[in-house]
This record gives sequence, structure tokens and C-alpha cells, in this order.
Amino acid sequence: MTQYAAIMLVAGIGVPILAALNAALGKLIGSPTTAAVVLFAIAFASSAALMVVFPGFGALSKIADAPKHLLLAGVLVAFYVLSITHVAPHFGVGNAVFFVLLGQLVSTAAIDHFGLFGAQVTPLTWIRASGIAVMAAGVAITQLA
Repeated sequence: MTQYAAIMLVAGIGVPILAALNAALGKLIGSPTTAAVVLFAIAFASSAALMVVFPGFGALSKIADAPKHLLLAGVLVAFYVLSITHVAPHFGVGNAVFFVLLGQLVSTAAIDHFGLFGAQVTPLTWIRASGIAVMAAGVAITQLA
């Protein structure tokens, strides 16, 4: 379990770095959309290389049998990258990520509570809701200064 927490901590550290780097690239070249395309090209090449190196290359053939709604994750990641790349230079990386975090808290609670998309069901109890509220307040406090 601790290795999962460590991986997700590093992933979480990467989100605002990704936002800042791609926003800067989009601003420098004058096109948030082109910056996003470059990011996705590099992400695709990196993911494809890992798919070849590690077991699971044969899993590509199973994509045709997957429920099509699962592929909407690609649309959501594109929306996130395009929106953060466009918004961050105008709104600030901290402000942009702040609202991303608020959205994550709300959607995570709903996904877990209802077991959406095959997620493990974790009911939204008063204690859990209070914890989410405290997290949201903590995120909000970081934006006061």
C-alpha cells in the first residue's frame, strides 16, 4: 500500500509541474492547443515505449472489446491538459489547480460512494464528508495569501 501512496504522491506533485510547464510552452509558442498536442505526442511515445518494454503489449488487441464509454478517459485527459494549458497563464497555476482539486474532491466522493465505473464502493459517511470539507477548506486557505 505504501508504494501506491508514494506513486500517487509523485503523480500529484507532477500535476502542477505539468500545468506550469505546458502553460509556459503554450504561451511561448502562442498556441495552447499546439502545446497540448506536443505534450500528447511525447506522452504517447513514452507510453508506447513502456507498453513494449513491459508485459501487456498483447493487451492492445483487447481494446476493441472494451466498452466504448471507457475510452472517454482520453477525452477527459485532453480536456484537462487543454484547459490547464490555456487557463493557467491567465488565472495562475495555483488558482487553476485549486479548482481542479475541488472538482476532484467532489467527483471522487461521488465515484466512491456509488461505485461508479467499477470503483470500489466507499460510502460517503458524515466523517468522510467532513474530511473532504476540511481538505477543501485547506485547499481554499492556500489561495488566500
